[in-house]
Amino acid sequence: MHIHILGICGTFMGGIAAIAKEAGHTVTGCDANVYPPMSTQLEALGIKLHQGFDAEQLNTFKADMYVVGNAMTRGRPVIEEILNRGLPYTSGPQWLAENVLRDKWVLAVAGTHGKTTTTSILAWLLEHGGLNPGFLIGGVPLDFGVSARLTDSPFFVVEADEYDTAFFDKRSKFVWYRPRTAILNNLEFDHADIFPDIEAIERQFHHLVRTVPGNGLLVVNGTEQSLGRVLSKGCWSGVEAFGPGHMWDFRRGAEEGQFEVLLNGAPKGIVGWSQTGAHNMMNALAAVAAARHAGVPVKSAVEALSEFGGVKRRMEVRGEAKGVTVYDDFAHHPTAIRETIAGLRRKLAAYKTPQRIFAVLEPRSNTMKMGAVRDALAPSLSGADFTFCYAKNLGWDVAGALSPLGTKAAVFEDVEVLITAMKPMLQAGDHVLVMSNGGFDNIHQRLLDALQ
Repeated sequence: MHIHILGICGTFMGGIAAIAKEAGHTVTGCDANVYPPMSTQLEALGIKLHQGFDAEQLNTFKADMYVVGNAMTRGRPVIEEILNRGLPYTSGPQWLAENVLRDKWVLAVAGTHGKTTTTSILAWLLEHGGLNPGFLIGGVPLDFGVSARLTDSPFFVVEADEYDTAFFDKRSKFVWYRPRTAILNNLEFDHADIFPDIEAIERQFHHLVRTVPGNGLLVVNGTEQSLGRVLSKGCWSGVEAFGPGHMWDFRRGAEEGQFEVLLNGAPKGIVGWSQTGAHNMMNALAAVAAARHAGVPVKSAVEALSEFGGVKRRMEVRGEAKGVTVYDDFAHHPTAIRETIAGLRRKLAAYKTPQRIFAVLEPRSNTMKMGAVRDALAPSLSGADFTFCYAKNLGWDVAGALSPLGTKAAVFEDVEVLITAMKPMLQAGDHVLVMSNGGFDNIHQRLLDALQ
């Protein structure tokens, strides 16, 4: 079968492309504003890309099925032409559910934050445990080098996004996945472009809960009141809670990145890994619990955590120049920003000399663009020594939102001007934490080049 994927360079749709290619389908696609790592991954797979969303591509790529990404809207010429011609189309989640997941033990990871990291950890725990899972992840785990793969294993790990499915299906993507094991990592207000309030998101999460079978398992963050409200609407599966004071807990070690896994208060092993922050310890607990449900012994899972290599664009060191270390991170919600900075701060506490953190933020998500979480922005960045914010054409007063930071923050509408302003402030031993859910005009390499 020939499938043509609209919006193929998004992390999810790119994963669909990789899996469809592995399954033996002919795969092509279209997109615009392409940037790595997905563009390079698709090129390596030999998938032909068409730039743009024009209708003429339908004469070149005469597919058996058009798989529509959720970035596609009515009014785009290619969408209008598909509808006018009556061509067959489906959504990415529906295609995945009907062609890949139907006979699998699906392990789904849902939550406002940490989905990609937790899904990557879970896939690695199953891999280490010999289960050879298939997976689809919204990022590239360094242990695998790809964001998606298809295997003959009965197990499939999927990042379960609450964003809507397609222009013709406004339910959350994850309602298609029918997991036997589901992680509910956390739940905060986000995606202000499609959800009016947190209650609307909780309703979608409960749709997911309704699909988990009675012999399935919900691994739930016990510290989140919002998830408590979700379960209070009805729950028909087993539940294991994680977090301080719950069934799955952790005890910090003497050094950042070291912790002990506790199950019902009993120690199950010590982890020493490269990840930072309490949020990643919580991610690890959730993954260990889910892996145990699939048959991975806790001892094996804890051992595997120490070997976990991390995920591209999650505290990824992009380089060092003149003693300045530059990181790339996907954080784009105030909670994730706060936790990412805090984790780096704890890691740097081991140094004998003071280490400064320069936060560089691009408020690029739809929620950020709408200013829905503007009041939380300054507090989330307060742990950095200085903040540089790129805020071109945002439409709301970013400088005003960051004013509580005083002289520790500056706002720019040009990346080159931002780099020029930051360069003379940097000195050996500084750490530049770049946070964006997009390409950010390749600011990481441009800054490294400027420092050299």
